Amino acid sequence: MTDLTFIDSLRAIVGDRGVVTEATDLEIYNTDWRHIFHGKARCAVLPRNTQEVSAVVRLCASAGVPMVPHGGNTGLSGGATPDDSGAQVVISLARMSAIRNIDPVGETMEVEAGCILQTAQEAAAEAGLLLPISLAAEGSARIGGILGTNAGGTNVLRYGMARTRVLGLEVVTANGEIVSGLRRLRKDNAGYDWKQWFIGTEGTLGIITAAVLQLAPMSRNTVTVLLAVPSPEAALKVMRAARQGIGETLNAFELMSGTALELVERHQGLKVPLAPSEWYVLLEASSSLPSLREAVENLLGEVLEREDATDGVIAESERQESELWALRESITEAESREGRSVKHDVSVPIPAIPAFLREAGAAVAGAFPQARINAFGHAGDGNIHYNLVVSSSTDGSALNALVHDIVVAHGGSISAEHGIGQYRVKELERCRSLPELELARCVKHALDPSGLMNPGKILASLHAEK
Repeated sequence: MTDLTFIDSLRAIVGDRGVVTEATDLEIYNTDWRHIFHGKARCAVLPRNTQEVSAVVRLCASAGVPMVPHGGNTGLSGGATPDDSGAQVVISLARMSAIRNIDPVGETMEVEAGCILQTAQEAAAEAGLLLPISLAAEGSARIGGILGTNAGGTNVLRYGMARTRVLGLEVVTANGEIVSGLRRLRKDNAGYDWKQWFIGTEGTLGIITAAVLQLAPMSRNTVTVLLAVPSPEAALKVMRAARQGIGETLNAFELMSGTALELVERHQGLKVPLAPSEWYVLLEASSSLPSLREAVENLLGEVLEREDATDGVIAESERQESELWALRESITEAESREGRSVKHDVSVPIPAIPAFLREAGAAVAGAFPQARINAFGHAGDGNIHYNLVVSSSTDGSALNALVHDIVVAHGGSISAEHGIGQYRVKELERCRSLPELELARCVKHALDPSGLMNPGKILASLHAEK
């Protein structure tokens, strides 16, 4: 099949407006939002429904054309960026954005993969419910990409990763088959839970086209607190006190270094309402009970009295809540303005956070004395974004290996929530055991034997090198 015939066949499926071929129009698909990964797509295709996704995949599979699923392009690992071969077709779900159903009694939502997270959140709120997946990129990130990467965010402590919100899934497999399991069941033990094969696998096994998501009750009261703490060890003591004192109301527990907030003040024009500190904690609790604020005030008094925290402020209004959260959510952008950075999205067992930070800090200082550590993240679930601001000449691969070796030594993971994409493929093969990798290759070969679904992402190859 000639290229012209292939493009014409795609247009016959999705319409003329559904196929993008001009180089300037393809740029948004060829480059990730951090402008680190650059590729060259053969074209981009925008189906309008699941049947068109199926037809596009069947056509590509029959022609041996590799496919790259594309969501909101907010990923941090290059998982939605094509390679530079000019052979790959990007399949964007942007035109599939419908919210098909909201069930206020069962507290579920059926939504298409192209729906923007914030749109889904707002629709849930109109029904008096909460879609508790919360990301800094929620105004751009799409449901399909969020599930394809099993995104995390700030609410994982209370509500879990994205996969925990999924009750049902609709996918198109590598051969174009539509598999629909859009059930709204909280209990379903009938055989393999196949939907989990497609969540977090970054489109390498198939394309998610719709999902049934579990919603949650909307809390009436929210309390947000910023604390200055002397050390990561003290932060964990605060978290333990919070878990004991306010329990299940704790939504988020964020740890931020003094360096991180210094960058925010310098580059974002925001002001930290506390005296300078080596470390800070931002915690949020929510409940429908009116006694929440009193409980949080008691917690604050307790940790200050024990000197686990040295200072603290409770937001007095929604505006102040937003201002405190802006400090946390502006760290990444402030870091980008500071210069080049090497990013690590790692997780370790929660008790190991202080030791990891201490050991990684010493190792980086010894091997890369000019690097500036910018550590922050979701201490409540063990996820630390251990980023380093470095010069243009710094060997990023050597720096990655140094940090990841310490992570692995603590029984951690080199990717907590951002995924592997193309950014961490070599490191995954280096850090994961051969039996784990071979098991992953077996699944990949079974569901995508031709290797056409998002090739080069997560796994470098279908078969282990002999």
